[in-house]
Amino acid sequence: MQPSIKETCDQQMTEQQKTTEKSNDSMPESLVEMKNIVVRKNDRLILDSLCFNIKKGENIALIGPNGSGKSSIIKTIIGDYRPIADTEGMVFRILEKDRWVISDLKNLMGIVSGDLQLDYTRDISVVEVVLSGFFSSIGIYPNMKIEPYMLKRTADIIDFLEIRHLASKNISHLSTGEARRVLIGRALVHDPMILVLDEPTNSLDLKSKHVFRETVSKIAAAGKSIILVTHDLEDIVPEINRAVLLKDGRIFADGDIEDILTAEKLTELFGIPVEVGKDKGYYHAWC
Repeated sequence: MQPSIKETCDQQMTEQQKTTEKSNDSMPESLVEMKNIVVRKNDRLILDSLCFNIKKGENIALIGPNGSGKSSIIKTIIGDYRPIADTEGMVFRILEKDRWVISDLKNLMGIVSGDLQLDYTRDISVVEVVLSGFFSSIGIYPNMKIEPYMLKRTADIIDFLEIRHLASKNISHLSTGEARRVLIGRALVHDPMILVLDEPTNSLDLKSKHVFRETVSKIAAAGKSIILVTHDLEDIVPEINRAVLLKDGRIFADGDIEDILTAEKLTELFGIPVEVGKDKGYYHAWC
């Protein structure tokens, strides 16, 4: 007999709780709680009875083939996608609240993606790019009221990310790797609870990938929760302690990263023979 949706969700939640307890001395507060989430887009099922939790302080890698639901989870959390409200047993809470103003909800998260970088092809200074994170805008406009604390926070973030030497330059004149680090600053400047990195190393060369990963490790060490959306295991910095595998809009496996990133599980997930290795805290996969 197949388990019911409730039984499946309860089992997944139990495994997620074990993972959190294993990686934290005490149970932190819940940032996101999703249970039996169903999302459709243009009559296509993109999230199917999804059960997913994020606890404060967790660093998570979402891994799966294209179209598996990785980015759809993020879009659901920030309100771009809406779950079907009358789904039986649905729970969707953020910081233990089930009702949010969308703009407030988005302020809880900072997002860095290749698509966002395409929006910054104009001549906008690095300082303005980072500062624009307070307004969720592309650059700064004359009608925006800039407070002194915003300028101080912008300067602090630029120093934290060690990009002071880029501050006076225009983002359109930077290398792809430099621009990606500036966008991390934009994502962090309003002090979000979660930093989301959506396929963050696409288009980066080897050196830029190395610098980017060191930056992510520094952010994780500073206590920011990170969600990494990727299909490249080499993007997973050692500070990430939980892996969630997704397939066809459902969670395929979820737990401690050592237990999840195995050749057996990844072979089944991607449908091809996969080997997995680890060196200096970083994972590698090959066929």
